[in-house]
Amino acid sequence: MVGKRLEQLRKSRGMSQRELAALLGVTNYTVSAYENDRSEPADEIKVRLARLFDVSLDYLMGLVDQPLSLSREQHSLLFPPAMNASQREFLIELLTNWEAGIGEASTAGTGQALG
Repeated sequence: MVGKRLEQLRKSRGMSQRELAALLGVTNYTVSAYENDRSEPADEIKVRLARLFDVSLDYLMGLVDQPLSLSREQHSLLFPPAMNASQREFLIELLTNWEAGIGEASTAGTGQALG
């Protein structure tokens, strides 16, 4: 799984295998081997790749499908793909009110439902 993700990330940045190899301090043959799953990058290389492309190691390894940023804030929120814009706005307002100490937010009269 690392290979396909690595290839997608590299291409999305308009980077050649040779350019990536130079940044990693490996040969372009090694990058090709990673991308074709003929070789597994060492953990140190995986960390460098995650930092370079600003994605989590979980994403790079194929454990999750959301390419979360390594620099994400502590209070990041990942919405379910099926949640529509109205539901997202409602949830953000609910959490903002809760964090501000306004008390229990109520959905009464809003016509909003999360489910």
